[in-house]
Amino acid sequence: MNETMVCAVGRVATQPVYREMASGPSARFRLAVTARYWDREKSTWTDGHTNFFTVWANRQLATNTAASLTVGEPVIVQGRLKVRTDVREGQNWTSADIDAVAIGHDLAWGTSAFRRAGRPETATPPTQPEPNWETPPEGSGSATDVPPQQPVDTPALT
Repeated sequence: MNETMVCAVGRVATQPVYREMASGPSARFRLAVTARYWDREKSTWTDGHTNFFTVWANRQLATNTAASLTVGEPVIVQGRLKVRTDVREGQNWTSADIDAVAIGHDLAWGTSAFRRAGRPETATPPTQPEPNWETPPEGSGSATDVPPQQPVDTPALT
């Protein structure tokens, strides 16, 4: 309930790894987020510290991530931050993961063409007849016809 939601803007650092798990599709990639600041002495933008996050995507987001992202592309990731600490081989180890809710290209750096992913066809949805949006001809007299508009008397503006 009290989860830390973050929005990280950075670049894809590793090619997404896609796996089919028992619980459904899963994908992960590393995200590099580099701070930039204006260096007054040099009068130029300078790169600061880079943070790396492991981004996890599940279900349809995993499938779309694997099909859409490549190394170096600018992305925006929104999700739950998970910071884990562990001791491995006598050394402290810390990992910052993002359990993604949404991933998209950063359009400040270029364009992107959205394509809706096809849904797997499990059952054919019931078809309903297309409604008739055309105005019925006057005097057709069927019960489904819309009655014609009556003229409204409006006072003349002078």
